[in-house]
Amino acid sequence: MRDVIDLIGRIFLSAIFIFEAWDTIWYFEKTRETMTNYGLDNNQDAFLYGAIFLLTTGGLMVLTGYRATFGGLLLLCYWLPVTFIVHDFWNAPKEQLRLESILFMKDMAIIGGLLMLMGKGSGRYSIKKVLATTRV
Repeated sequence: MRDVIDLIGRIFLSAIFIFEAWDTIWYFEKTRETMTNYGLDNNQDAFLYGAIFLLTTGGLMVLTGYRATFGGLLLLCYWLPVTFIVHDFWNAPKEQLRLESILFMKDMAIIGGLLMLMGKGSGRYSIKKVLATTRV
């Protein structure tokens, strides 16, 4: 039962990152405008392509369980700075303070989930286990 829960948790955890990658690709120009609004004017293409790479690669690694620890690290390299840049509730106007603080804490919970995955590993139901136990 625990292994099934690990698999379901990896599916849900990876879904937000894979969706974020798809959304960044689909709304590339809108994402560029949003970056400008947050003061990220330099090297926008490098940041965007880097974000797409980190989100896609890390999300798929977590989903499949193949080198999930490294995938979690890739996702942390993206998610941690974005959380502090986008959801800076300490700078938010009073009418947005509550929402931004909730979104910030949601992102911190996702970071906690990634850290748990990195510490615990991918579990029994993963591509890594299939490759390790397959005889050639």
